[in-house]
Amino acid sequence: MSETTRVLVIDDHPLFRRGVSQLLGLQPGFSVVAEAASGQEGIALAKEHDPDLILLDLNMKGMNGIDTLRAMRDAEIDARIIILTVSNAPEDLIAAIRAGSDGYILKDNDPADMLMLICEAMNGQTAISPELTSLLASALRHETIVETRSHANLTDRESAILKCLAAGKSNKLIGRELDIMESTVKVHIRNLLKKLKFRSRVEAAVWAVENRIA
Repeated sequence: MSETTRVLVIDDHPLFRRGVSQLLGLQPGFSVVAEAASGQEGIALAKEHDPDLILLDLNMKGMNGIDTLRAMRDAEIDARIIILTVSNAPEDLIAAIRAGSDGYILKDNDPADMLMLICEAMNGQTAISPELTSLLASALRHETIVETRSHANLTDRESAILKCLAAGKSNKLIGRELDIMESTVKVHIRNLLKKLKFRSRVEAAVWAVENRIA
């Protein structure tokens, strides 16, 4: 990465929070700008520091990670947000993705693997621990059986953007590739999610790959 990625770490376990901050601090291209011990504090610091990346614990006292994530997205905090958790429960993974998470990484991953996933997220890809990807795909396949989805009613522009999402590209990269403004990309994504009846870009991306739309 040519530019420094500014990171906010939110976790109510001080030793783990400090460990993650130290791990990232040793990596070229990363700078931990703030740490938070709660969801409320994390939201305030996100607004203050405008980080590029937020690492967010799932199970915190008081405001949990999902509620924190929703509040951040409602506040239009545009950072890449990755859940960093011990939970491998499918319902937690799906809830996080639907709340707007850009990734879901298990805390027991090897540090090198964790860093690789974080770097992938910052390059526009979806960061999900490999052992969990099949769980998400399975859940989406089940939903497709219950409720048939089709990309046939998408516009050409929306279809092009869906393919970009499936390739893991960020809004900024999509805008560059299609020569449109980033704000316009957001509008198209919102429209295609509504048409496909998905609640997050990650769901749409996984579904597109599963259905070989990419």
